[in-house]
Amino acid sequence: MEHLFNIIQTAIAEGMPGLTLVDEDYGQLQTNEETYPVTFPCVLIGVQGIDWQTITDDYQRGTATIVTKLCIDCYDDTHYTSGTADKVSERIGQFKQLHDIVRLLESDNATPLERTSSRWYSLPGAIKVYESTYECMIDEEPA
Repeated sequence: MEHLFNIIQTAIAEGMPGLTLVDEDYGQLQTNEETYPVTFPCVLIGVQGIDWQTITDDYQRGTATIVTKLCIDCYDDTHYTSGTADKVSERIGQFKQLHDIVRLLESDNATPLERTSSRWYSLPGAIKVYESTYECMIDEEPA
């Protein structure tokens, strides 16, 4: 699994050089502090889980669920007459760019990632999160 994570992280970092951080999601957005322990814009990558099936005594194949979060600080006023309404389009464009990078990834031990859901939500401090959930089949990596 670590090989697939590294492929995802590297592809995002190289494909979106404007990001300030591409990291594993270990709860950085769940904080009671007034500031987040990340810089924006960033992408956080989390493995929600893997459902394993035994194929033979020494081989397993799993369905991995992977979540990407594009996190952006939204300090621009984006109402229709603000003059900066295009900032929303820019954010959505980044979200589409992230999806294009992830869906085209190739790995020797995993099928392409297929998006199963997306959602957008806001966090305190004018942070917008564009989240996508992906699934892929992954072969057990040798020790």
